[in-house]
Amino acid sequence: MQIEPEAQGRSPLGARMPEGTRFTGPIPTLVPAWQGTDFPADADLDRCVACGLCLPHCPTYRLTGEESASPRGRIAAMRLAAEGRTGVGATFARFMDLCLQCRACEDACPSHVPFGRMMKLARVQIEPLRRGQQGLARPSGLGIALAHPRLLTTMALLQPLVKPFLNKRLRALLPPARLSELSAPLPRVTEPTGEARGTVAVLSGCVQDRWYRPVNRATICVLARNGWRVVVPRTQVCCGALQAHNGRLDVARKLANANLRAFEDADVVVANAAGCGAHLKEYGELLGTEAAEAFSSKVRDLMEFLFEEGIEPPTSNPGFDRVAYHDACHALHAQHVYEQPRALLRQIPDLDVLEIADGDRCCGGAGLYSVVEPQMSDELMRLKAYAIAATGARVIASSNPGCTMQIAAGLRMLGSDAEAAGIEILHPVEILDRAYSAGEDHA
Repeated sequence: MQIEPEAQGRSPLGARMPEGTRFTGPIPTLVPAWQGTDFPADADLDRCVACGLCLPHCPTYRLTGEESASPRGRIAAMRLAAEGRTGVGATFARFMDLCLQCRACEDACPSHVPFGRMMKLARVQIEPLRRGQQGLARPSGLGIALAHPRLLTTMALLQPLVKPFLNKRLRALLPPARLSELSAPLPRVTEPTGEARGTVAVLSGCVQDRWYRPVNRATICVLARNGWRVVVPRTQVCCGALQAHNGRLDVARKLANANLRAFEDADVVVANAAGCGAHLKEYGELLGTEAAEAFSSKVRDLMEFLFEEGIEPPTSNPGFDRVAYHDACHALHAQHVYEQPRALLRQIPDLDVLEIADGDRCCGGAGLYSVVEPQMSDELMRLKAYAIAATGARVIASSNPGCTMQIAAGLRMLGSDAEAAGIEILHPVEILDRAYSAGEDHA
């Protein structure tokens, strides 16, 4: 375009603004409020365009209607801290603490904002602010108890003695201790039934193995029955998911490196707990090494693996005709495992798989959330329990131990109706294992 001579040398229209005004953006004289090396990256923050499509998918926003309780609001708070406009204090911590890290917002986001990663890093910033009981209990639980398998086993063994002294809420959440199960460790190697298809290594987990060891035994049985040699490495440790989600990335990295060594010879690593599987798949991001990336590429959710590789269809029913399927957030949103377990369960004769209303909404368990945010957790637990009871099913399929604890507590909260129905919560692999066993009994 030709510029008229009289226009040459002039400022473009609208370029002159009143003194002191500027376009929105970082203020050059301010410095970020972040401490240390773990904090949300500017590139991740910039991906959010504040469109609001995440809002109706966020459980905390749906219950409160407050912008600060939404992914968009939390990202805005992170951006203010990154630009140095606000400090990382009590208000910032409250915004971050109320998040469930369910990652439902990620599924809805057209810009693919990595909100889960940003939340982990933001919580590293607020962890030093903990005071009082939380300041003592969180480091002890996350850095000591969960990180040391023998200590965690001792805690499980002592549960019957300690439980009467716990507060009412913790007593309601804790599952019954299975002391007889803990006396017999999982076999290190289990040979396949029939022709071998390969070898898989199983993450036994911390909470999963101490309080839900029947799930691990069913995992081994179903894999072996379908031709897989199953190895359970003795040197494995907690996956580190709870630590990573609660601001202890330092501990999470130590545990991840220990597991890289424990599973270094594995061709496939199978996880039967949704939260663990999602975290194992992100070891590459957590450690930033080629070895960690290679490890993450070998990880499969148990139901994802069985679906992809195929199973021998059960020939008998497990003893019930309906099951309501609960989607764990870190299976559904983080790993996109949805149809796979349903397709496997539909292979069981005379078994209907029922959907739960608002099935993509978090149950409120969310790791430590049910303990540290009891009010929000209880409301989500109540909504989930009512939705489950409305299905009329007496068996619930749940693939995450935290969800199982939360749902069980929610159903007990409903009182006599739920108790009279005799509702049982099983891992999908336990349902498959029962169906196989029923077939053997009828043979």
